[in-house]
Amino acid sequence: MQEQLLKLKQAILDQLGRIKDINLWRELETKYMGRKGEFTEFLRGLASLSDEDKRTIGRLANETKKELEGKFAEVRSIIEGVAEAREADITLPGAKMDGGHLHPLTIVQNELEDLFSSMGFMILDGPELESDFYNFEALNIPKFHPARDMQDTFYVDKKNKEGEYDLVMRTQTSPVQVRGMLKYGAPLRCVAPGRTFRSENIDAGHDHTFYQMEGLMIDKDISLANLIAIMRELLNSIFKRKVNTRIRPGYFPFVEPGIELDFECAICGGKGCPTCKHSGWVELLPAGMVHPNVLRYGGIDPNIYSGFAFGLGLTRLVMMKYGIDDIRLMNSGDFRFLKQF
Repeated sequence: MQEQLLKLKQAILDQLGRIKDINLWRELETKYMGRKGEFTEFLRGLASLSDEDKRTIGRLANETKKELEGKFAEVRSIIEGVAEAREADITLPGAKMDGGHLHPLTIVQNELEDLFSSMGFMILDGPELESDFYNFEALNIPKFHPARDMQDTFYVDKKNKEGEYDLVMRTQTSPVQVRGMLKYGAPLRCVAPGRTFRSENIDAGHDHTFYQMEGLMIDKDISLANLIAIMRELLNSIFKRKVNTRIRPGYFPFVEPGIELDFECAICGGKGCPTCKHSGWVELLPAGMVHPNVLRYGGIDPNIYSGFAFGLGLTRLVMMKYGIDDIRLMNSGDFRFLKQF
C-alpha cells in the first residue's frame, strides 16, 4: 500500500507539473482529488487495513493529501496569474491618483525665503507661546499701550510669581528680531516667517490666526532708503510685475520713525471691496527704523549701529497674489480651496 501511495503521488505531481491551462487543471483535480477520484478512492481503501497498518499508512496518506492539495492550489494560482497578465492591456490609462497640494501660504513663504536668502538674509524661527518681555517690553511697548489690552492679545491663564499674566500667544513675529540680535549681534540680516494670534472679530479681512514675516537689517549707516528698496524688490518679485504702493507715516513703539507701506488692492483693482475696507488700499507692511531702545534690549549699541525692521502681513500678501477675497478660506481646511494651487 505504501509503495502504491508513493507511485500515485508521483504520477499526480508529474501531470500537475505539465498543466498550463485552468480547464486541464480542473480535469486533473477531479480525476484524482474529486469525490470519485483515484486518490480519494485510495484513501477509502485504507478502511480494510489492520489497525497497525492504518496508523502507519494513514499518517502517510494524510500528509500526502495535504501536500497534493497545496500543490494544486499553487499551480492554480500560477495559471490564473499568467492568464490575468495576458489579458491586461498595458496601453490603457491607469487609475488617476490625486496628488497633494501645497497651501498657498507655504508657496509664497518658500518664494520669500528664497528671495531673502539670495540677498544674504538668515531665516530664523521663534516660539509661538511667547513671554511678555519679548512680545512687548523688549519691543519698547509700554504698559499703557493698547496692544497689551486683553481685547487684542491672547494671554495664557498662568500667573508668574508676581501674580501677573506674562505668557501670551505672540501677537507678531517681531519678538524674533530681539532674539536674533541677542544671539547673533550686529551686523545682522534676518527674516522670520511664522504664525501669529490676535483676539480679532473674524470677517473677510481679519482672522484670529494669521501669518507674518518679520524682517530685520542692522549695520552701520542703514537708512529708510534701504528699507523701501528691499520692500519694492519683495513685492515686484512676488507679483512678477511692478506694484502700485504708497508710503505714509505710522506709529509703532518699536520703530522711529515708523512708516506704513500699503499697496493697491489686487482684489478690486483699487475700486474698493470688503477685503480692503472699501479704501482701495491694503495695509501690508508696518515698518521703520529700529528704535534705539529695541537695539539696547538686543544688546546692540545704537550709537554705532542702525537698522530697519518690517512686519510683512504674509497672509494678506497671499490673498493679494492669488485674488483670495476671504481670509477665512486660509484656515478652513477645505480641499476644494487647496486643489486650486
